[in-house]
Amino acid sequence: MPEKVSLTIDGRSIEAPAGTTILEAAQSANIYIPHLCHNAELKPYGACRLCVVEIKHGKRIRQVASCIYEVADGLEVDTNAESVQRVRQLVIELLLVRNTKHPTIRKIAERHGVDKSRFDKDIKGCILCGMCIRTCQEVVGVNAIGYKYRGVNKEIATPFDGPPEDCIACGSCAYVCPVDFIQYTEKNGVRTIWNTDFEMHKCDTCGRDFAPVKQLEYFQKTLNLPEDHFKTCVHCK
Repeated sequence: MPEKVSLTIDGRSIEAPAGTTILEAAQSANIYIPHLCHNAELKPYGACRLCVVEIKHGKRIRQVASCIYEVADGLEVDTNAESVQRVRQLVIELLLVRNTKHPTIRKIAERHGVDKSRFDKDIKGCILCGMCIRTCQEVVGVNAIGYKYRGVNKEIATPFDGPPEDCIACGSCAYVCPVDFIQYTEKNGVRTIWNTDFEMHKCDTCGRDFAPVKQLEYFQKTLNLPEDHFKTCVHCK
């Protein structure tokens, strides 16, 4: 059994396994901390900074991103301190600069009393949380997309903005995107994602398209599956 540590979050005594992050400990205790770049299947990253909290350990008080800061014995966490609210409101304003209409951002903004941003709009849609890139690398196991440029010009892109050779068109990047920026379409036996067309595989039994050929080939090779493993869809197996 993992070692347990004791801490307080918003005055509540909490026990959590050593190595757990503050955000995970808060979630297990049903304590709300807003976040956009956290997923249990991905390594902690700390991109969006919405999950900032105030901590006190000994005499030192400071603000940290709760998704990347691990719990410790005697740690005191305040998720609603005035300084924390100011930081979150600023982060929300900056998110609204890039994406003003997505329901997830609007809901978080409303909960924190932010109805508009003082900054000039620069609508990109993408909030640069990096979840798509990390999912592609850490979960799928390929490196089809990444960042390009820096600073205000930073974007998610395929290598050299061309057809992504490593992409298997699985759609995981679109699925994990918290603001639905990444889209794909399926028409006439073709899935189109990242401006690239991928042939779909038809079920031998029902004839429906159920997955990109390249994705099935990748899984077959990676998992050493029989050649006929993906002849039929899950509904017809």
